[in-house]
Amino acid sequence: MMKQYDLGGTFLLQYDALMDSRYQNLLKSLPDSVFEIGGWFEIPQPLVENAGLEWRGRYPWDWHADVGFATGYTPEEREKLVDVYMTDFKAIFGYYPKSVGCWFIDAHSLNYMYEKYGIVASCNCKDQVGTDGYSLWGGYWNQAYYASKKNAYMPAQNSENQIPVPIFRMLGSDPIHQYDNGLGTNRQGVVSLEPVYKKGGGDSTWVNGYFNHFVEGESLEFAYVQAGQENSFTWEAMQKGFEIQLPLIAKLRDENKIQVETLAQSGKWFSENYKTTPATSVTVLNDLPASHKKTVWFNSRFYRANLLSDNGVLWFRDIHLFDENMASSYLTEKGTSNQCLYFTLPFVDGYFWSSAEKTGGLYFKATKNGQEVVLNGEKLTTTEPENGTLKVFWELNDRQGIFHILLDENTMEITLESSENLDWFLELNTIENAELPFILIQPGKADMQFRGVNYNVEASSGYFTVPENEKIFRLMPEQNKITLNFTGKSAM
Repeated sequence: MMKQYDLGGTFLLQYDALMDSRYQNLLKSLPDSVFEIGGWFEIPQPLVENAGLEWRGRYPWDWHADVGFATGYTPEEREKLVDVYMTDFKAIFGYYPKSVGCWFIDAHSLNYMYEKYGIVASCNCKDQVGTDGYSLWGGYWNQAYYASKKNAYMPAQNSENQIPVPIFRMLGSDPIHQYDNGLGTNRQGVVSLEPVYKKGGGDSTWVNGYFNHFVEGESLEFAYVQAGQENSFTWEAMQKGFEIQLPLIAKLRDENKIQVETLAQSGKWFSENYKTTPATSVTVLNDLPASHKKTVWFNSRFYRANLLSDNGVLWFRDIHLFDENMASSYLTEKGTSNQCLYFTLPFVDGYFWSSAEKTGGLYFKATKNGQEVVLNGEKLTTTEPENGTLKVFWELNDRQGIFHILLDENTMEITLESSENLDWFLELNTIENAELPFILIQPGKADMQFRGVNYNVEASSGYFTVPENEKIFRLMPEQNKITLNFTGKSAM
């Protein structure tokens, strides 16, 4: 089908497929001007044994994280595994792969691949909780980022502390519906562009809506999506989705609305244009039919933030901070659990601090006639006033005013333009038993601790308060403005 629609692409080979002559012959027959062959760094039995290590898996390929991923091996063992993969890849194809992806590649392995073998691009899974025992939560939400040398899930803030290989997020996560899928449980469902999912990439209405916001939505620097599938699902499960997606991708390409690239091409372009991770956004201002939801994702090298609107109510569903000094627990030690966990630093977490009955988040509220009310407004729009800066406008109902929400690389500024005196504020709501990071709330900042890392969010205009009604905190404006700084330094 890719040949039929003149679409290039990237095939990433797991080691057992790499060593299979059928795949070798098939992929060698493809023109390298259009198709890229790269590496998929999950760890099957032949790779382990060819590296002189003992196989501990239940099956020849075992998805448990302490067996099937490099995090289950010591840093020295990881280098042996990389060396065997790269040596055999070159023996078969005549060159080292330029792209290597995986559900997740640790920082030590990724940096080793870069320094010794010169890879130019990598990719990892979308954010998820609990799928196959793996959790990636709070990271740079879409597009691509440069990772910290201490933690491949954590965007670096400075070029000297980053691995200079852009990591692209895979699978085309639904910007609205993926996040809340499975609230109150320990495992998310999946709503993504993957062709096998009947409520995502296998549904024509969803796919057309997804590509519409991908092409038309405000993205700041660039919009990006990875289309494709892991082949273990087999063709029968993915056929319908590809028959929906590939003609649409070809049509958008022919209309000069998108570029179709291999992973290596995108990695090279990214490195030529960005010396550090840029600020990007994903916006959906028109959801699927019968849905009244809208969303805005903003990412920079310092933080990510997500606004969600549902039936006129707007709140920050998610704000996570990034810190290149937060080392992964797998940086120097091997993981011994069948699960694998990567997190960033939460300030607002609408997944873990919510339940099916109560949605946590930082809500826009006001006090009217002595009563606390949730503010309401249907109209949400965005602009890019200058490079790397996203401005969101939220118009309140009954002509009460317009909120201006300015997000830049370091800060968030919220102001209300109104002809009347509205007593507004932001309030953090969570479920009662949420595991929260807050250790001290002062007027000028909130001090937090998460997984041994201390960090803070400062209010340079407006201030924090702790209400008497057992709320976590409120953010009160000064002269109709709240400004938050997300570059709070950590101390281990």
